[in-house]
Amino acid sequence: MTDEEKKNAFLESRGDHSSTSPARATPPKANTGAKGTTAQKKKAKPKVATKKTSQASKGEKNEKHEKSEKTGKSESRSSSSSSETRPSSSHKSAENPNAGANPTPAAPPRPQEKEKATITVEKSGLMEKEEFLPPPPPPEKRSWFFFHRTPEYKYLTPAIRAAIDKARVKKGRWRYIVVHNSGTRQGNAKAFDYYHRNVRKMPNGLAYHFVIGNGTSSGNGAIEIGNRWVQQLNGGHVHSDNLNNIALGICLVGDYNQDKPKTQQLEALDELIRYLRIRVGKIDHRPAIVKTHKDINPVPTDCPGSKFPYRWLYSRFE
Repeated sequence: MTDEEKKNAFLESRGDHSSTSPARATPPKANTGAKGTTAQKKKAKPKVATKKTSQASKGEKNEKHEKSEKTGKSESRSSSSSSETRPSSSHKSAENPNAGANPTPAAPPRPQEKEKATITVEKSGLMEKEEFLPPPPPPEKRSWFFFHRTPEYKYLTPAIRAAIDKARVKKGRWRYIVVHNSGTRQGNAKAFDYYHRNVRKMPNGLAYHFVIGNGTSSGNGAIEIGNRWVQQLNGGHVHSDNLNNIALGICLVGDYNQDKPKTQQLEALDELIRYLRIRVGKIDHRPAIVKTHKDINPVPTDCPGSKFPYRWLYSRFE
């Protein structure tokens, strides 16, 4: 080795590059190589960080996966316990595997309905002892001989008696029976009902409860029953609301200021009053009081006319 080579080797060992000749460029290359290695190391560090972050993310994913497995196990345990308590839900989970993931809550028990208390309403006062009278017994038949029998009623036919009996008569309702004449020589219940309803504007129509014909528009002595008796309504034949509420009205067709009533009419009137007295019952142990219109009306009137037999009526029904 020459002296020059020794010298260069010594300088290289000391690292003094300033005294080296410009022809050798090896030391700068070494420095640049060192710098490149450091840069590569610096660039390699982020790769290590990314690896760490990726490992951390993998760890978090593993932890989440483990948590989900734990929750799935706990849910499966709860579903299995609920399936043991409710056999119907286990049957449903067997049919549908997703049914266990979202178990439906059990419906709350319905409260037992209490029995409704029965309410009884008791009436007091005048309505407490309201009674309806039963119909009278069938008429008795009189016999003069063994093979001869005569009926009790001649004008009160079975149909008329059945219609009178059918009405719901309150006990103690009717106190009076008032006799009228129509003031006309002809007529019947239908004609008087039309007149009272359309001309006199009476809502319930015929003002009387009964009408007895004179043979012109109805049979001689024929008894007709008005709607006021059937429905047990107040009369409209007396000029007093209080009397109309407790008085039955019987009208005989005819003008008894000019004519006398016919015998058949008086016989039918006698039968009808006797039957009605039984039907409406007694008040204070006394049967219904029989009056003519002029004797009970608060306003003066000549009904049932000057030729009506007043003495006959009051002698028959005291």
